[in-house]
Amino acid sequence: MAWLRALGFYVPAGIVTSRDLAARVGADPAWIFEATGIEERRFAATGQSVAELGVLAARDCLETSGIAPSGIGLLLVASGSAERRFPGPAAAIGAALGIAGIPAVDLPIASAGSLFALAMAAQLAPAYRSVLVVATEIMSRVLRLDAAGRDTAILFGDGAGACVVSSENGFAEIRDSLLASDCGFSDALTLSWDAPLHMDGRTVILHASRKLPRIISELLERSGRQPGDIGTYLLHQANRNLITRIANALKAPEERFFSNLNRYGNTSSASLLIAAAEWWRSSGEKLATPLVLAAFGAGFHYGAVLAE
Repeated sequence: MAWLRALGFYVPAGIVTSRDLAARVGADPAWIFEATGIEERRFAATGQSVAELGVLAARDCLETSGIAPSGIGLLLVASGSAERRFPGPAAAIGAALGIAGIPAVDLPIASAGSLFALAMAAQLAPAYRSVLVVATEIMSRVLRLDAAGRDTAILFGDGAGACVVSSENGFAEIRDSLLASDCGFSDALTLSWDAPLHMDGRTVILHASRKLPRIISELLERSGRQPGDIGTYLLHQANRNLITRIANALKAPEERFFSNLNRYGNTSSASLLIAAAEWWRSSGEKLATPLVLAAFGAGFHYGAVLAE
């Protein structure tokens, strides 16, 4: 068995409102909100690294988990915006936490990386007891923040999220997971070392709005559940309109889809865990479960996890 034991997150202090960004990219702030649902996002400070954001989120998570860094048996780090080819941020995060010697594995998967890491952690927890999952991104440095990059610049922000998956106990048991990839469309969302983020937004949202409801439905069917049985949906915070489309496709009440997109924007792989951490802390003792976590991202990689 594997359990979600604790969640944590970190977002930089620097707030960039849609009005601030509109002046840089030549857009109307009202249009930005209508198109995305985003009112503000956070940008990392000069000198902050992807690994540093991940360390702060990990420490926040570990403090609430009751597990010391020495109790972690495996570290999985998802990031699509790391500053160098190798080693990835997992090594730096492990060293900063003082857990050198345990496996520290990078998953360079944008947007869906934290979901893939959670599913893998659930399978590996019986062997490693406590698995620390971290997702950390600085998207502001891979964008064109001008009129030519407007369509991507308005979407993204920076931040990090973390989760401990335990084989022993937690607030929700991970019951099942389902992962998939449609690699034939990988060129629609790419990030090269020598060019800013490229995204064919129409293709991405078309596939996400079809594939996520489909894989969530398949996961629920395997457990004999209906979309209406789910207490909370936690999705990658990509775009408000996409979340609405998924809710409508599943015929599930949209109010069950937790969202903090308006305050943080799309933080790529970090967004799922940042949203999950805020939901968990705001829920207190009244957790609305069963819980579905789902994400879609570059690759095209996508999947869903069921917990209760």
